[in-house]
Amino acid sequence: MKQLMNFCGWLGLLAVLAACNKSSFLNEKPSTAIVEPRTLSDMEHLLDNTVVFNFTGSLSQLAADEYELNDEGWQTGVATERNSYIWAPDIYGGDQSIQDWNQLYEGVLYANSVLSALSRSDSAQTTRGRQVRSWALFARSFAYFDLLRNFAAPYEEEQAQTLPGIPLRLTPDIDVLLPRASMQAGYEQVLGDLKAALPDLPSVRPANNLNRPSQGAAYALLARVYLDMRRYREAGLYADSALSGYSTLLDYKTVSTSSTTPFNNKHAELIYNARQVSTYMFTANVALSPATISQELLALYGPDDLRLQLYYTRNADGTYRKKRGYNGSGNYPFSGLATDELYLIRAECLARQEDSAAAMEVLNALLVKRYRADKFVPLQAGSGSEALEHVLRERRKELAWRGTRWHDLKRLNKEGAGIELSRTVKGTPYRLPAGDPRYVFPIPDDEIALSGIEQNKR
Repeated sequence: MKQLMNFCGWLGLLAVLAACNKSSFLNEKPSTAIVEPRTLSDMEHLLDNTVVFNFTGSLSQLAADEYELNDEGWQTGVATERNSYIWAPDIYGGDQSIQDWNQLYEGVLYANSVLSALSRSDSAQTTRGRQVRSWALFARSFAYFDLLRNFAAPYEEEQAQTLPGIPLRLTPDIDVLLPRASMQAGYEQVLGDLKAALPDLPSVRPANNLNRPSQGAAYALLARVYLDMRRYREAGLYADSALSGYSTLLDYKTVSTSSTTPFNNKHAELIYNARQVSTYMFTANVALSPATISQELLALYGPDDLRLQLYYTRNADGTYRKKRGYNGSGNYPFSGLATDELYLIRAECLARQEDSAAAMEVLNALLVKRYRADKFVPLQAGSGSEALEHVLRERRKELAWRGTRWHDLKRLNKEGAGIELSRTVKGTPYRLPAGDPRYVFPIPDDEIALSGIEQNKR
């Protein structure tokens, strides 16, 4: 992890904090341990900086089956993009400074800086101090969860104590080399941080500051984590908790289908704003990306489904490109938390509990907002398995380009779905069988060289 000395060193901290606000500690001299903020205002300014926080990786988007490339478009990408598309064992191909790793650990570093400063602050036990602590804990858990789901194997309760997770940094000391903790330790850290944060987070959704977490965001993230762990009872309960506090859905009939930016970054479904790292052309907005939407995905949308026109725009050749998504005018896909995902989590968990009627009630409450007026026919299911089929199809359609599909593939294949992916580039076919080791991304080469931690086997 010593690369953080270069990536997240003192000069980087000065630049970030200068962009945040004027803070009293900006002129301090650097040392081997990062200089910490002194006041609660300093800490809030640091946590508010979206140059550092509110990110997830993009490797999972690059590898997922939501888009297609022709040979010419594939050739325009950097090595990491090209190799991710064909699921090559070495996806980086010599590329350095992989932001899917570095950007997330940068956020961990700064969250730890705040937590360390709070541990010595006279203001730590004030209401404001406890809120700052909960904010930093949420930010750290959000980053660690994304790192775990990308760079560790899918969660397996029986093997979690022995499977490698990720290095868990809990202090801002950047000189100490750490091995990979177990998968179990990683998930316990994520869940522990979130549950510790919950009581002191704001109970009201921060409508004008959605980069900041609330209790609803913590419940929503807990639901997402437990879903990935395939602990469906807990996932459903936390989705319920989130929706009991805030359950607003957009009516897509009121959203412009002709706009290339149909959603703004403060719209009513958002709970917590985050986006994929700003690195790869393949995942960029419609003006930059050579990617077109998967024909298999497009075929799932019927003619009266407004998502087809709100999520995508039709090219002259009949293919489709993605529009800007739930983060408004942002150039890279939204990967934060929103109420529609919670409806889908709750519906899936009910279906898995064989409560098909309740599952369909939750799912239909979402879908009635997604179809043209008087065109939606409520879905019905006579069994839990039929309800689950409906929910998973709608999940794929609703959450397209939100960074969830790759993780759903891993999870569903653990449940026995047997989904195999295939692509052809320059006449060469490529396939990714269910459960293949390539579903776990390799740790970046420069990190391995600097820290000596164990590499994933692909």
